Amino acid sequence: MAEEEYPEAALPTRHRPEALSALARSSRFTTHEIKLMYRGFKQECPSGAVDEEAFKNIFCQFFPLGDATQYAHYVFNTIKHKQSGRVNFEEFLGILSRVARGSVQEKLSWVFALYDVDGDGRISRAEMLSVVQAIYELLGRAVAPPAHPTAAKDHVDRIFHLIDTNADGVVTPDELARWCSRDPALLRSLDTLDTVL
Repeated sequence: MAEEEYPEAALPTRHRPEALSALARSSRFTTHEIKLMYRGFKQECPSGAVDEEAFKNIFCQFFPLGDATQYAHYVFNTIKHKQSGRVNFEEFLGILSRVARGSVQEKLSWVFALYDVDGDGRISRAEMLSVVQAIYELLGRAVAPPAHPTAAKDHVDRIFHLIDTNADGVVTPDELARWCSRDPALLRSLDTLDTVL
């Protein structure tokens, strides 16, 4: 594969990604890392774009001990193209670049978007509970000891009021950022979103 092009047969229909050098300039990944990600992406998505069902199927392969479908739905909603409901390689790479190697603010923005299920700019207790339940389902049998059936609700009950500092029943981006900035362990955990390729 030449640095500036992809094999002609890589995406037989519809979408053809930008040149490799352009992708490297617009992301925080090396050309080698992008090639590896592209190979995996085109293997799973030969058309060059993935819809939500295919995304869920791919996501579930990484979490075989639990049910990743609902969490995958929430993640997909943070990256999908609004008009088509599909994600192409550039969109996938862009969000992965921000989440894995972005600034703390970029990572917090993505986390906020994940929990802001309805996209209204605020996280309600119900939205937080939905996402936390999806995380517990995702982990499934990997959690030791096994999670109690009310573990997600108990978790949200413990932390929601700590984040919602003005007690108005919703969490804003500023409240989330302030809460995270007070916890060095939580800030360090944002660094673990980076993956070794």
